[in-house]
Amino acid sequence: MAQLRPSTDVRPVTEFRANTSAVLDQLRATKRPVILTQHGRSAAVLMDVELYEGLLDEIALLRAVRSGEQEMLQGDVAPHGEVEARVRARLAR
Repeated sequence: MAQLRPSTDVRPVTEFRANTSAVLDQLRATKRPVILTQHGRSAAVLMDVELYEGLLDEIALLRAVRSGEQEMLQGDVAPHGEVEARVRARLAR
């Protein structure tokens, strides 16, 4: 993800309402998220759809890794050869 630039990437929600197309054009061009503020406080983050989808994929992968680590720590493991045989059997169906 590109580095956030507060001078251009943090905008009041009123400015976003008045210049929606320009803000969305900036978002697509820079691939940097835009932080919207309301009453001087962060209120929302707009981000490119592809970047958002990538983050969701990354989160899913990290959750799968964490789940696998927990299973391993609990001793819920199988030898490589056994797992390979099960996978090959499923693929052969």
